[in-house]
Formats: sequence, C-alpha cells, structure tokens
Amino acid sequence: MPLDMLSIFGNPNIGVYLFANNKVALVPKGIDSVVKKKIKEVLDVEVIEARISGSPLLGIFIAGNDRAILLPRIAKESEVQHLKNLGLPVKVFTGLFTALGNVVLTNNKAALLHPELTDNEVSEITSLLGVERHMKGSVAGVPTVGSAAVITDLGGALHPDVSDEEIKFIKDLFRVHADIATVNFGVAFIKTGLVANNHGALVGSKTTGPEVMRIMKALNIGE
Repeated sequence: MPLDMLSIFGNPNIGVYLFANNKVALVPKGIDSVVKKKIKEVLDVEVIEARISGSPLLGIFIAGNDRAILLPRIAKESEVQHLKNLGLPVKVFTGLFTALGNVVLTNNKAALLHPELTDNEVSEITSLLGVERHMKGSVAGVPTVGSAAVITDLGGALHPDVSDEEIKFIKDLFRVHADIATVNFGVAFIKTGLVANNHGALVGSKTTGPEVMRIMKALNIGE
C-alpha cells in the first residue's frame, strides 16, 4: 500500500477536490495528466473527471463507498447521467445537506453521520451505502464528521483533538485501527489534505515527514 504527496491546481488541500473509493477516483476536469497518473497508480483506481453543480470541489460534495457514490441534490442531471453512463453506482441524496463529503464518514462496513441529519435522511444514506452499522455523532466535537477523519476498511486517521473514548468508539464502529493525525504542516481537519482507500493514500504536498509517518500508522499502511 503506497503513499505519495500531491497538489491539485497547485493546492495542497487535495481532499476538497478528490473523491475515491477502492475502484474509482473522481477528479476535477482539467487537472494535469501527471496528477491523474499518480492518483491512478497510488490508489490503484480508474480516474474519471467530473463536476458537481459545475464545481471542482468533489471531495466536499461527494461521499460514498464501493457500493454507492452519493451525490447531492444540487448535482446537475447531466453530471449525474455522465457518471451513470460510465457504470458507476451513483445515487442522488435528496436531503437538505449538500456537502456530503463533510456530512458522511464511511467505509464499506459502517457510517458515522452528522448529528443533525433526520432519521429519514439517515435511513436513506445508510440504505444506499449498504453498511452494517451506523451512528450519528461527532469527531473531536466536530459535527462535520467527514472533514475531521478519513476511514478506509483498514484504518482511520482522526482529528488530533479526539478523546480516548472517541477513538475507541470509532474503532468499534468501523472495526479498524485508528489514531490521530494532521496534514499539511499541522492542519487538524485531516480530510482536507488526505485521500485514501484500501490500496494507498495521497497527502497534500505540505505534509511533513512526521505527519506522513503518523498517517501511515493510523491507516495501517505498510502493515
């Protein structure tokens, strides 16, 4: 499982631009071919260009796992159809929230969801994702759980302010190893600078050596 550094449009906040599961990475239109090649090689996925509501911020708007790629209701029909035509398991979430990448923290086993989602919205999301377990909650007191952690089927990198109790809760919910980490020289909101799946991980270009080591440990990279 490799790890490498990356910038998108010269920006180290790669997590706001990219969505990846274990099969595909969705990337903004117009990114450099060298960048696409690195994403393909490190994450071992097919790389597909996309937009959501005309925006390149795919990591903000999209959540999902290998069973479903959740798009917000503001996605244009042409954008949804483009991905469906490629055979991707895209589903449009009809609820109020649109920044699904911040609202949903999921892998193929479980999901942790923004505490203000309604019961009907939770039911819709978890049914689409096909997860065995789910809870509403926060990470380090942050309700936008998807911004404060990155979870794969093998490990999890968490906001550095999580309590020991929260770490145990996340380990038990997702049934993975998990630990605290930062990216891009001290940024606590780990999702902004980290994109990972079961095959590998990409970190923002300002991430330091000690941060890389901590991320590798948290995600079980090289174990």
